[in-house]
Amino acid sequence: MGKFKIPVMPQSTNKTIRFPNDVIEDVEKAICGKDCTFSAFVIAAVRAALDDLKEENE
Repeated sequence: MGKFKIPVMPQSTNKTIRFPNDVIEDVEKAICGKDCTFSAFVIAAVRAALDDLKEENE
Protein backbone atom coordinates (compact mmCIF):
# COMPACT_ATOMS: atom_id res chain seq x y z
CA MET A 1 0.00 0.00 0.00
CA GLY A 2 1.27 3.50 -0.90
CA LYS A 3 1.91 6.18 1.66
CA PHE A 4 -0.81 8.70 2.37
CA LYS A 5 -0.12 12.19 1.04
CA ILE A 6 -2.08 15.22 2.17
CA PRO A 7 -3.67 16.74 -0.96
CA VAL A 8 -2.66 20.24 -1.94
CA MET A 9 -5.51 22.57 -2.75
CA PRO A 10 -4.82 25.07 -5.54
CA GLN A 11 -4.83 28.73 -4.58
CA SER A 12 -8.15 30.39 -5.16
CA THR A 13 -9.79 33.78 -4.80
CA ASN A 14 -13.40 34.36 -3.91
CA LYS A 15 -15.16 36.23 -6.72
CA THR A 16 -18.80 37.22 -6.53
CA ILE A 17 -20.66 37.09 -9.84
CA ARG A 18 -24.31 37.21 -10.79
CA PHE A 19 -25.98 34.52 -12.88
CA PRO A 20 -29.37 34.72 -14.52
CA ASN A 21 -31.83 32.51 -12.64
CA ASP A 22 -32.39 30.27 -15.65
CA VAL A 23 -28.65 29.54 -15.91
CA ILE A 24 -28.52 28.63 -12.21
CA GLU A 25 -31.48 26.30 -12.65
CA ASP A 26 -29.91 24.65 -15.71
CA VAL A 27 -26.57 24.11 -13.96
CA GLU A 28 -28.27 22.69 -10.88
CA LYS A 29 -30.26 20.29 -13.07
CA ALA A 30 -27.09 19.23 -14.89
CA ILE A 31 -25.21 18.42 -11.68
CA CYS A 32 -28.15 16.89 -9.78
CA GLY A 33 -27.21 13.44 -8.52
CA LYS A 34 -23.58 13.84 -9.56
CA ASP A 35 -20.51 14.33 -7.41
CA CYS A 36 -20.07 17.93 -8.60
CA THR A 37 -20.54 21.32 -7.00
CA PHE A 38 -21.87 24.42 -8.70
CA SER A 39 -18.42 26.02 -8.42
CA ALA A 40 -16.64 23.00 -9.90
CA PHE A 41 -19.06 22.99 -12.85
CA VAL A 42 -18.56 26.71 -13.50
CA ILE A 43 -14.76 26.40 -13.26
CA ALA A 44 -14.76 23.51 -15.74
CA ALA A 45 -17.05 25.43 -18.11
CA VAL A 46 -14.89 28.56 -17.98
CA ARG A 47 -11.73 26.51 -18.60
CA ALA A 48 -13.39 24.84 -21.60
CA ALA A 49 -14.42 28.26 -22.96
CA LEU A 50 -10.90 29.62 -22.48
CA ASP A 51 -9.44 26.58 -24.29
CA ASP A 52 -11.85 27.17 -27.19
CA LEU A 53 -10.84 30.84 -27.41
CA LYS A 54 -7.17 29.91 -27.31
CA GLU A 55 -7.65 27.45 -30.19
CA GLU A 56 -9.52 30.10 -32.22
CA ASN A 57 -6.65 32.55 -31.77
CA GLU A 58 -3.94 30.11 -32.85
